[in-house]
Amino acid sequence: MATVLAYTSPALGHLLPMAALLAELAARGHRVHLRTLAGEVEHAAAQGFSAAPIDARIEAITMDDWRASNPVAALRLSVSAFSRRAPYEVDDLRAAIAAVRPDGLLVDVNCWGAQTAAEAAGLPWATFSPYTPTLDVEGVPPFGLGLRPKAGILGRWRDALVRAAVNRPLQRPAVAAITELRDRLGLSPVASLDAFLRRTPMLFLTTGTPFQYAGDWGENVHMIGPCIPPRATGDPPSWLTAIDRPIVLVTTSSEQQNDAGLVSAAVAALADDPVHVVATLPAGAPDGVTDRPHVTIRRYVDHDLVLARAVCAVTHGGMGGTQRALARGVPVCVVPFGRDQFEVARRAEVAGCGTRLPARRLSVPRLREAIHEAMTMQQGAARVAEGFRATGGVGRGADLFEQLMRR
Repeated sequence: MATVLAYTSPALGHLLPMAALLAELAARGHRVHLRTLAGEVEHAAAQGFSAAPIDARIEAITMDDWRASNPVAALRLSVSAFSRRAPYEVDDLRAAIAAVRPDGLLVDVNCWGAQTAAEAAGLPWATFSPYTPTLDVEGVPPFGLGLRPKAGILGRWRDALVRAAVNRPLQRPAVAAITELRDRLGLSPVASLDAFLRRTPMLFLTTGTPFQYAGDWGENVHMIGPCIPPRATGDPPSWLTAIDRPIVLVTTSSEQQNDAGLVSAAVAALADDPVHVVATLPAGAPDGVTDRPHVTIRRYVDHDLVLARAVCAVTHGGMGGTQRALARGVPVCVVPFGRDQFEVARRAEVAGCGTRLPARRLSVPRLREAIHEAMTMQQGAARVAEGFRATGGVGRGADLFEQLMRR
């Protein structure tokens, strides 16, 4: 059996889907070593991984894109955070490689430094992307603004213009930082983030059509579905079994973001509906957001347990939470606040599996209307769930990674 070394960014939303693929590899007898958030090391060890924290200086560089007033400014802040983390990742991953002596590497797509170090190491390696990465794909709108796909020559012109006027200028600092690292490690420069991300021999994309846009993504890109962790065993919590109404799940980001107002808006929007609202606030609940009749607020809860009885999921647009609902055939109402969430919301709308309500337009009446419309879209959600199953999931991902290590 082989030894696998996995490296994540300090984001729970990236660790959880990667851990699902690692669990499949471990179940096949491979030895899995993981470098991740310090607060998740104990949990990772309980899953059977040999786990250790990433360099504390990486975690100290937090995502502050929630401070931005528009999507372009938010992307600029994200690029800055990834660029500042990258030099620490290079030395951190190289030390881990020396200690573990792995047969293969699996690296988080947001870890630009770790990807550079992986390429320089000369080992079989793959990139793991739990969201739609910044790749140039004909027919797929440029990443970041949540544009609707537009066919024909007008669509090609629009996409080319956005890439030239918005994406390329935003990418220049990132490309410069990456090129500096690559030069330090004796690697050739790259001209764009697309060119950098395509350096990997294999890129796992945790989605599938029809939720993801169809197109020629490239021979090294493999869609393997949402990579949902195994369903919990044992009895559900007593508060959940006591609920006697259909459930609407409301999710917020696991990283700090100004999305807590989504919970209070959803509670107000559904106050007269015969449903029970279950909301998760992993970044912490603000004052005044507490349980009440037909409303349950928790910091964490296994979404699968809730989704088994849900008629709709109201999400902040995180790809993990949104796709987890859709994989269950539960339609979604997506209220994007930033990051890749604009892209997720648009894909739900285009795939006909949910509704989209930008956060800047969020109000109780509009949210009520959007949730009610989403509840009628079970057929679209079922089509997406079938598309996810058709990818082969973590089983196919593990097959591909094993093939990579045998090359």
